[in-house]
Amino acid sequence: MSLSSSMNASVAGLSSNATQLASISDNIANSSTYGYKRVETDFEAMVIGNSPSTYTAGGVSTTNIRLIDDRGPLIGTENATDLAVDGRGMLPVTSMNEVDGGNPNPPLMLTTTGSFYPNAEGYLTTSSGLVLMGWPADDNGTIPSYPRDTTAGLEPIQIASSQLYGSPTTEVGIGVNLPATSTTAGSTTGPEVMTVEYFDNLGKSETLTITYTPTVPASGSSNSWTMVITDSASGGAVIGEYDLVFDASRADGGTLATVTDVTGGPYDPATGTMQVNVAGGPMDINIGTPGQADGMTQLSEGYIPYRSERNGASVGILTSVEVDANGYVYAVYDTGETRMMYQVPIVDVPNPNGLEARSGQTFAVTQASGGFFLWDAGDGPTGAVEAYAREESTVDVAAELTQMIQTQRAYSSNAKVIQTVDEMLQETTNLKR
Repeated sequence: MSLSSSMNASVAGLSSNATQLASISDNIANSSTYGYKRVETDFEAMVIGNSPSTYTAGGVSTTNIRLIDDRGPLIGTENATDLAVDGRGMLPVTSMNEVDGGNPNPPLMLTTTGSFYPNAEGYLTTSSGLVLMGWPADDNGTIPSYPRDTTAGLEPIQIASSQLYGSPTTEVGIGVNLPATSTTAGSTTGPEVMTVEYFDNLGKSETLTITYTPTVPASGSSNSWTMVITDSASGGAVIGEYDLVFDASRADGGTLATVTDVTGGPYDPATGTMQVNVAGGPMDINIGTPGQADGMTQLSEGYIPYRSERNGASVGILTSVEVDANGYVYAVYDTGETRMMYQVPIVDVPNPNGLEARSGQTFAVTQASGGFFLWDAGDGPTGAVEAYAREESTVDVAAELTQMIQTQRAYSSNAKVIQTVDEMLQETTNLKR
């Protein structure tokens, strides 16, 4: 009977609108939740076979979809490890409980934003117990090649605050002006000496002593010097000797013309660098390129050692952790040194809305979402990593309240239909007195 189908359809309407109200209430409740993705309820008509003369109401059903591919606005924060993805893709995270439990392959979860802080063990975690994942760098501070379609290689990011770091010096840059008058006939100026501090493999301070001896001709000017480098860690042994000739032309006067190695590694004019071997290993020394006043010069009468640069440090104490737009995680030490520790990849799936929603604004890969791929941040379709930022909820409270009014009206209308059917059935019953 059509009256019965009308009542059943309205009961389905009540249930469907109650479902929509539940999604609206969830959205409004999470309107201030960072990274929350709003839920949308879709209504679908149910059709029951009808004859031309009789119509049977089929009712309505609902499906709920979480719009995970929607992006909320980013807001700035004061924490360097507040992270968000500026565009498509998600950050890889896992549960701290899995890490504490010793699981060597903790399950992969995804999130678009998180406020990460080092815990007592140095793991970058959120207050809800999520741990940021990344690929570890090797001892040289570079990221090896890892597979992109599996979690093999991903590790919970751990940077202990008590970690000390000694960085040996591998590069030195010097800038010196040698007096041109010292290479003229009759000069008695003699050698010029400079010292450069560096740090060995154990963080100890050592010294390079560089002696510049002018070549004094019988007449005219030679514009030539002999540079001898000794190493304190090698007992004062000579580790490099080079003949320097300076340009005397009007165009490039005073700049390096040629550098010839007597002992030590060859000089590369393209980079202005020679490589010598100190006690702890090879070291690059940059003295500038020919024709450029970017290192060694020979001008006027003054000996001026104006620049001495080197990398490395003795012992550094961790002061902070920084994450750049490419997802590289750096440990920053009080010596001013920075060391690359991890790279956070961006996880992307073909159908983000097919991901399974979990608590804490996290998601899991499903068959509906498709398999995941790990991208370098900012490459391919994915966005960059934004530090000092959080992603806000995608909920528009005004729109949700408007939808709630419409839902309330629809619910009341379905209840009215049930009341009307009830009255009509009562009239039918009253036909027999």
